[in-house]
Amino acid sequence: MKRSAGIGLAMALGSLTLPVTGMALEFSGYVRSGAGTADGNGRQSCFQLPGARSKYRLGNECEHYAELDLRQDLFTLDDGSVLSIEGMAQLFNEYGHTPKFTGDHGTARMNQMYAEWSNMPALNGGSLWAGRRFYKRNDIHISDFYYWNQSATGFGIDEMKIGDYKYSYVFSRKDSYDQKEYINRHDFNVGGFVTNPGGEIEVGVSYIDKPSSVEDSNSGWAVTGQHVQKNFLGLGGDNKLALQYGEGPGTGLGYTGDPTLDRGAKSWRVVEFFDFQLTPRLGGQVQAVYQKDKREDGGDQDWWSVGGRTSYAFTQQFKLVGEIGHDQVDASGGTRKLSKFTVAPTWSPNGPGFFERPEIRLYYTYATWNKAAQEAANLLAEGSALSDTGAFGSARNGSNFGVQVEYWWK
Repeated sequence: MKRSAGIGLAMALGSLTLPVTGMALEFSGYVRSGAGTADGNGRQSCFQLPGARSKYRLGNECEHYAELDLRQDLFTLDDGSVLSIEGMAQLFNEYGHTPKFTGDHGTARMNQMYAEWSNMPALNGGSLWAGRRFYKRNDIHISDFYYWNQSATGFGIDEMKIGDYKYSYVFSRKDSYDQKEYINRHDFNVGGFVTNPGGEIEVGVSYIDKPSSVEDSNSGWAVTGQHVQKNFLGLGGDNKLALQYGEGPGTGLGYTGDPTLDRGAKSWRVVEFFDFQLTPRLGGQVQAVYQKDKREDGGDQDWWSVGGRTSYAFTQQFKLVGEIGHDQVDASGGTRKLSKFTVAPTWSPNGPGFFERPEIRLYYTYATWNKAAQEAANLLAEGSALSDTGAFGSARNGSNFGVQVEYWWK
């Protein structure tokens, strides 16, 4: 009851703009919460293939999660530039545990806290910023896969315009909650390469310094190129194609990788996905990802992921949403496979579009996996859904049923 009331309050506040010292305090955020069960027996257990970098989300999320963001413009200078501060609180708690947002099953932290000086004439409309910030996060919505992500604790220059191009630079020391060591990283981006009507390319290079705090460590680098096509094939959505390559710690591609890896470690990745809204009532997203990891210690693997989600609205507020996805990892020990399907009758009070929120969903998810996937889970993720010590025992299939609310606002 308390959690439901809190979600309702967050939804109500999401539409407010509050006056503070004569300037607007902007409140934005994201909330998802729910409850589910595994085969009607015990709490929901989510399906992710060992070695895969992501999982298909619909009916396959096992946590309460919220991001609550406040942004305040402090001063507008005579030259039109603006000094602002922004902070975001993140709340996470696993299903089946009291939502204390602390301890082994939950967290509460400030995942953004930074100052920004924007619209600077000296940078031709660009910005200076410093602190902990979500920055240039490129992700696939249906799998929550952040394949190119320059979020960081550091400082940077954002989109300084020189001619037709936009230049960005970030110096950071830590780029994710899971990064244990502070490591110097430099990200340099150039955008604005117009290739065709509605099409544009952005390229980026990351260089990761050799950390003195880690024994037998190395430097590394990565490069990414991405083409974005607006109104792809007249389908009413965007298409993104990204090519990535990294060596050493740069094999983290969108993140700082293992600093003990040398230049003999290499990773390649291709990402292709597009959104569509064919009619006001029919929309969706489709993705394909391939990643090849080469390691001198024999830890080579290839990861394939193909899937999609679509929604059709029978009325202005009722949709039927479906998602199907397949992941495959070729690694030592055999080829691991996982296929997952979800159907979700959905109430969407803000309209029939694919990305309209909030959504309140009932869902049924079914997944099947092979023996190699189960054996890998026994070694790498004991107690997970795919392992024989998880919710489905020695079976190599299972299902979840539940209800979920998802909402974001700006």
